[in-house]
Amino acid sequence: MSIGFLRQALNALQPQSRRTSHRVNQWFKWLSPGLSVKRWLLISVGGVLLASLGLAIWIKLTPIFWLIQLLKRLLRVIASILPNYISGPLVMLTGLLLLLWGQSRTVGSITKVLRPGGSEEELIDVLLAHRRLYRGPKIVVIGGGTGLSTLLRGLKTYSANITAIVTVADDGGSSGRLRQEFGVLPPGDIRNCLAALADEEKLLTELFQYRFQAGDGLMGHSFGNLFLTAMSEITGDLEQAVAASSKVLAVRGQVLPATLSDVRLWAELSDGRLIEGESSITGAGGTIVKIGCIPANPPALPAAIKAIQEADYIIMGPGSLYTSVIPNLLVPEIADAIASTDAPRIYVCNIMTQPGETQGYSVADHIKAIDAACGRPLFNAVLVQKKSVSPRAMVRYAIGNSHPVSLDREDITKLGRRIVLANVMHEDEFGCVRHDSQRLARVLFRWYSGTAKNK
Repeated sequence: MSIGFLRQALNALQPQSRRTSHRVNQWFKWLSPGLSVKRWLLISVGGVLLASLGLAIWIKLTPIFWLIQLLKRLLRVIASILPNYISGPLVMLTGLLLLLWGQSRTVGSITKVLRPGGSEEELIDVLLAHRRLYRGPKIVVIGGGTGLSTLLRGLKTYSANITAIVTVADDGGSSGRLRQEFGVLPPGDIRNCLAALADEEKLLTELFQYRFQAGDGLMGHSFGNLFLTAMSEITGDLEQAVAASSKVLAVRGQVLPATLSDVRLWAELSDGRLIEGESSITGAGGTIVKIGCIPANPPALPAAIKAIQEADYIIMGPGSLYTSVIPNLLVPEIADAIASTDAPRIYVCNIMTQPGETQGYSVADHIKAIDAACGRPLFNAVLVQKKSVSPRAMVRYAIGNSHPVSLDREDITKLGRRIVLANVMHEDEFGCVRHDSQRLARVLFRWYSGTAKNK
C-alpha cells in the first residue's frame, strides 16, 4: 500500500519537475550566442554598480563608509557560522538568483506586450529562429508559376535572405484581364510568391488565392491580384507595390519582377507557326524550336541584378520551361549577371513533361533549351527526381500526353553539368505529382552546404 502511494506521489511530481526543467532550459536560451542579451545584462549590472558609486561620491562617501562597516560586521558573523568557501559562493549565488529573478520579471512584462496571445517560450523561440534565418545564405530563385512558390515555401525555413525573381510574361486568366484593363504588369506569379514567403502563410494563401465567384467585373479575379493592382496604382509601379505589400504581409526575403517592361512572349514552332502570347504558346500544341519576347532585350530591374551579384546561391526552376523559367533569362542583363557570378548555380528539372512545351523532353533537352535561349551555359548542376512515379500516376498523366522526364546521364555529362539525384517528389492519393517543398529545400540546401565547403 505504501509503495503504491509513493509511486503515485512520484508520478504527480513528474509533470511539475518537467515544467521546472523546461523553464530552466527556456531561460538558458536567452544566453544563446547571437541574441545580444548577455552583453546588455552585464551592462545593466555595471550600470547599477556605477550608479551606486556615483551616489556614494555625490554624498561624500559617508553612508557608503557606514555600509562597508556594516558589511564587515555581517561578514564576520557569517564567517563565524559558515567558512568562507561556503558562505562566499552562497552569497554570490543569492545575488545572481535575485538578478535573474528581476530580469525574468522584466522579460515577462515585455512578452505580454509583444506577444499578448503567446508565452515567453514562444517569444524566445521566435527570436532564436529570427536570428538564425537572417544569418542564412543569400539565395536567388528564378522562375515563375506554382513551381517557384512551392520551392520558396520550403527555402524560407533555412534562410530569410531570399530573392525571388519572377517572370512578368503571363497574359492569361485574372492576370491577363488586369493587364488589358489597367495596363499593369501581370501580378499572378508575384502574388503566389508573396503568399509562400509570408509568415502567416496559410491564412494569406487562402486570402490571396480567393477568387470571386460572383459580381460584375469581379468574377474570376483573385483577391491577391486586385490587391497588387491597387497597390501598383497607389505607389506608381509594380516594384514599389510589391515592396509595400511585403511589409504589410511580413514577407521573409523579397519578390522582384525580372523587368518592368510590358513583355510579350513569342514562340516559333517546328511546323513554321509563330505564336504570340504566353497562354497561346502552351495551347498551340506544337514543338517549340525558338522563343523570344517583345520588346527584345528588355531592361532588367536594377534590384534584381544587385541581388544576383550579391547571391551566395542561385536556383533556377522548377516550373514551366518555356513560359516560367526561360522568360526571365530573356532579359539579357539577368543572364549576364548569372553568367558572371561565382556562386553555385543549380537548375531544378521538372518531374513530368508538359504538353505544348516539353513533350518528349529528357533532362538534357531541358538543359539544351535553356542554353540555346541564353546563348551560353548558366548553371553547373541539375537536380533530378530519383524515384520513379507510381503506375497510377503514369496512367493519369499519360491521358494528358505527359510522361516522366527521362534521365540521360551521358548527354548531361557531355553538357558539363553535375547531376544531383534525390527524391524530392510528393504524390497524392489521386496520383498527382508535385515537388515536395520541404524535401526539395532540404536537398538544395545540403548541396549548397557541400559545395560551399569544397570551395
